[in-house]
Amino acid sequence: MERNHPGSWLIMQKFLSNLLIFFALSLCALCAFQWVRESHLRKEIADLQNTVYVKLEAIQTLESQLKQTKEDVTRLDNLRVELSGIIKTNKEEIQSLRKYSEKLEKEIETDKAVMEVEATADGILAGITGVVGTDIPVGRTIAWIVAPGEKPPAEIETAPAPAARGKTESHAAPVGPVTSEPPAAQAARISPKARRLAKELGVDIAAVRGSGPGGEILASDVQVAAKPATSDVPAKRSSSLEVPSTLGRLMAERTTQSWTTVPHFFVTREIEAGALNAYREKVVAEIERTHSVRITHTDLLVALTARLLLKHPRLNASFTAEGIRLHDHVNMGVAIAVNDGVVAAVIRNAHAGSLAEIATQRRDVAERAQAGKLRPTDIADATFTISNLGMYKVDQFTAIITPPQAAILAVGAISDRVVAVEGKPAVRPMMTLTLSCDHRVADGARAALFLNDLAEAMRDPQRML
Repeated sequence: MERNHPGSWLIMQKFLSNLLIFFALSLCALCAFQWVRESHLRKEIADLQNTVYVKLEAIQTLESQLKQTKEDVTRLDNLRVELSGIIKTNKEEIQSLRKYSEKLEKEIETDKAVMEVEATADGILAGITGVVGTDIPVGRTIAWIVAPGEKPPAEIETAPAPAARGKTESHAAPVGPVTSEPPAAQAARISPKARRLAKELGVDIAAVRGSGPGGEILASDVQVAAKPATSDVPAKRSSSLEVPSTLGRLMAERTTQSWTTVPHFFVTREIEAGALNAYREKVVAEIERTHSVRITHTDLLVALTARLLLKHPRLNASFTAEGIRLHDHVNMGVAIAVNDGVVAAVIRNAHAGSLAEIATQRRDVAERAQAGKLRPTDIADATFTISNLGMYKVDQFTAIITPPQAAILAVGAISDRVVAVEGKPAVRPMMTLTLSCDHRVADGARAALFLNDLAEAMRDPQRML
């Protein structure tokens, strides 16, 4: 037993040595972990410090920008005050200038249109001798265009109208318009419609009290003043009498002249409109999105007809004393209903315009027609006319030609009708077209060929458009 004691001690020493080594290694690992943790914390602290520095710099930048913005606002306030003073001064100058002049914005009204007249020079309109609504002879000077601060000739402002036309004037200055109305009537402000109505009803303008702005005489004032004058007329006559307007009389005269002097003949054709409807549904949304205009069946017919007319020159012609004038372009007239009648507004070069361009032109002239603001170019030089009453549910009608044109196309409503398809009854959307022709220019065969081509084009409108 005593011999084995030294071995046991050695084992104990080895165990204790290993234990000490374990504790030493554990302590080293703990120190290394602590060092790594401290390094990570130091890095996080450094990152936080950098972030704080960046934030502080951003705050300083914002403070600088805010200061600059406050300075800009202060400068703008000063500029606003300065501009207010300038505007006030300009208003005072304009008001003083208006004492003897007015802005250069003038319109001339004819039977069918109100024309905007563009000045041929820059300046101020002064020395006005005409009164709004007055009938002024063509060629008479009604005002002067002067420079700012310049006065019109003294004769224009002070001289009365000449007593006789035979007198020789030393200065060829224009004078005020000669009129048979009393001075009070000339000075009164009156709308053109009221003045025409007064002439038609025989009302003395001088005795009419205006109810419009600034005492302006309106059409309703003339009608009220006309009641006592017509009260002695028997009720039976007055209740059935309607005096036509200037446009109404003009339309009556021209249609009468056309019907009595132009040898009309009519060709009618029923055409299936299913393909036309389908094509319109296909393009209407896209064109409305890109051009802000809605395509109508009239637009489609204008586009198709205009392209076909170049193949049928006798229908796109004018009858003159020298002969038949064939046109190489198509200015399409479109009949538009207005309050006092019908006007044919013109879509120019319709044969070359896209569907969107035709629709835009049609919309613009229709708006001007409804507002009574048609320009001379809006109603002149049509070579062919389309009159569409389909929106009024009219199935078929005949139209009167507008001289010197050779033809007009009357368009009825699209409605479902029973037709024979391959020997069997079927329901199809049908449209009735009636072509009125001047027999001096075209004959029935030419009219029939045109309607045949139009029918083919309506069966496949995309091919031509």
